[in-house]
Order: sequence, then structure tokens, then C-alpha cells
Amino acid sequence: MTPQRRTALFSVLAALALIALKLGAGLATGSLGLISEAVHSGTDLIAALLTFFAVGVAVRPADRGHQYGHGKAEHLAALAEGAILVLASLLIIWRAIMRLTGSGHPTVDTPLWSLAVIGVVLVIDVSRTIASARAARTYGSAALSANALHFASDFAGSVAVLVGLVLVRNGYVKADSIAALFVAALVLVAAVRLMRRNVDVLMDIVPADAEEAARRAIQDIRPTVELRRLRMRQAAGRYFADVVIGVSVDSAVGQGHAAADAVERAVQSSLPEADVVVHVEPLGDRAEVRERALAAALGVRRVREVHNVSVVSTDAGTEISLHLKLPGGLSLDEAHGIAEDVERAIIADLPEVSTVHTHLEPLAEDAEGTRLAAADVAAEHDLVARIVKEAIGAEATDMHFVHTDDGLVVNLTLTLPAGTSLADAHGEASRIEELIRRERPEIADVLVHTEPNA
Repeated sequence: MTPQRRTALFSVLAALALIALKLGAGLATGSLGLISEAVHSGTDLIAALLTFFAVGVAVRPADRGHQYGHGKAEHLAALAEGAILVLASLLIIWRAIMRLTGSGHPTVDTPLWSLAVIGVVLVIDVSRTIASARAARTYGSAALSANALHFASDFAGSVAVLVGLVLVRNGYVKADSIAALFVAALVLVAAVRLMRRNVDVLMDIVPADAEEAARRAIQDIRPTVELRRLRMRQAAGRYFADVVIGVSVDSAVGQGHAAADAVERAVQSSLPEADVVVHVEPLGDRAEVRERALAAALGVRRVREVHNVSVVSTDAGTEISLHLKLPGGLSLDEAHGIAEDVERAIIADLPEVSTVHTHLEPLAEDAEGTRLAAADVAAEHDLVARIVKEAIGAEATDMHFVHTDDGLVVNLTLTLPAGTSLADAHGEASRIEELIRRERPEIADVLVHTEPNA
């Protein structure tokens, strides 16, 4: 038996004991207050039985017919409990008013043993209130929380009945009916609050505090992700969150999955045991047109690489130009067909684009090459070293030459000041490439890598 069900079973046994004590004492003394408390304990028995069975259902794992689990069984039980309490309190109020407005008032006996019975009731009320409240906090159980509220109201009602009986012993004969009215009002208020709280859960009212905690946790992950939508509901002390996030269209599948994991961990750090489902979308309206065009182009079958995407705003609308790399073995007709597919895909995804220009390039195939020693290319080595020294005032950090089927390829590394902008670094690299090609046009390619000072 689970700890929750053991707590509920204790409540059932306590309710049986209280009914016997209160009803026996009430019938023997004629006290409406004690009888009303017995009726109240009768509703507690029904509620405790409902809770006992409800928590047994609620802890069952999710199945095909209940994919979110069975947690709402607790809230249904608590709602039924509230309805029973409302009916019982209305009955007590009616009986108390009949006594208070009648021409006479029934005689109420108040022997000392009846006061002792109330003392025993108070001890039981306190013990079961504390037990249910602790279990509710530990397991986040709505049904056990409802029981704790119930038992606390029972304690207050029992105190009122005790005060009423003491006053009756001192000649205030209507005090018992007034105490009964107090108990009924107390029960009615508690029942209404209980029903409203559980109706909110059953109607999937957003748990405001939990939603705010989850929202803050997700927003702390920025700028990695953008929160698009957050929907939350709760059942049996557990939260369910449906989250939609946006990530850059350049992000790979692995990066999107990592972002989803980060969101799930962030929400669960604020709301332990939360069930979080994350849906990842590419950034749309706020993304750059270039990124959206790149994503659309890469989505076309057989497109291997896209680069040099540029966006230009003209009087006729937005124009996009890009370079497509396709397998070199394709015919021009096939390559042109793929380019048209890319153009259509971009315009379909970006209605604001009026024209798309594509430049076709063959995808470079793997080639064989031989790395040459400096002595084998002494003249070229000295030339490149001199050009770099004159251009940036420092020597290249690394330089080597590779012989390929297409000719000689120069690879060199430039070290630039740490504060240099990317645009300036690219400009320096392009200038050195141009100078080398101008003096040695027979060199097939020049690859310049730039890096900052350590």
C-alpha cells in the first residue's frame, strides 16, 4: 500500500470513530451541535473513502486510454466531497434556524462526559489534520490537501460546539443551535473554496505561479532559444508543459535537440517532476531574410551547399542572389531544373521576395595532392613571404604549398591584432591573395586563414 493510501485509510478509520462518538453523544444529550458534527463526520467518511480509492487510481501509470496518467481522479473525488459538504451544511442550517425561530427550544443535556467526548474529538481532529497536511505537502496530493482542510474545519467546528455546550450549561439554551449554525457556515465556505479550486484544475486553468516560474526558466536560456508558446496544466500536484521554441535556421538537428533538452531541464529545475514536451521551430518572422532563404534552398533535394546569399531591397521588391553547389556530374538541364526548384522554394517561403537569382557551381570533388618542401618552391616561398611582410608588417604564422592536379595551392596563416573586425580581416586576406595572384598568375589557388593575436 502506498503512503498516500495509508494516510487516506487512517482518515477513514478516524471518521468512523468520530461518527460514533458525536452521534452517540448528540442523541443522548439532544445537542444539535453534536449531531451536526456527526453529520459532518459522516461526510468526512464518504470523502475519506473517495480519497482512499482516488489516490489508488491517481498513482497508476499512464496507459493507452489515459496518456496523461490518472491524476485527475483526485480532483474528481475532491469535487464530489465538496458537493456533499454543501448539502450537509444546508441541512444543518435549516435545522438550526427551525430551532432558533420555534416557539420553544428543545432541551439539551450537558453532562460532563459530553464535554469529555468533545475533548477526545478535538485530539483526533488535530492529529488527522497534521497527518493529512504533511502527506499532501510531501506528495502534492489535491485529495489529501482537501482532507487536511476538512479536518481543520472540523477542529474549528468542534471548538464551537464545545463553547456552545458550556454556554448551555450556564443557561444560554440557544447557544447549541448558534454553534451548529457556525459549524454549517464554516463547512459551507470551505466546501465552496474546495470546489472552486478543483474545478479550476479540471477545467485546465493555467497555474499562474508555475507558468511564470517556467517562463522565467526558459527565458534565462536566451539567446540560444526564443520562447514561442507555453501552455501549462496540472493534475495531482504534477505540472504538464507544452513548449514551442524557435532556434536559428542554421542550427543542425543536434543543436535543435540540445536546445529542447536545455528547455526541459530549465523547466524541471523550477518545477520538479514536471512533464515537459518541447517542439522546435526555425525562427520565422524575426529571422533575417537571408537565413530563411538559406533554409529554403537547403531543403531542396540534391542541393549540397549554398553560399554567398545576398539580399537587396529594390523598388520592385526584395531580390535574393545565391550560389548553389551541385554534383559536378549533372547535366546543365538537370542543374537548371534544381535551380528553378530552389527559386520556387524561396519565393514560397518568403512571399516578400520578388526575384531570386541563382549562380550554379560544381561541387568540388576530392583531389589528390602532394605537400612540397620549402626548398622545392623556394622562389614562390620567398615571394609570398615578402608580400605578406610588406602588407601587414609581420611574417605569416604558417605557410605551406601543395601540388594538385589543378596546379600549385598556397596555404598561409595571418596573425592580426585581436581587435580587428571580421570585415577588416577579410579585406587584408583578399588584398594579399590579389597581390600573390598578380605576381604569380600561374598559382592555382591562394587560401588565407586569419586569426587574432594570442
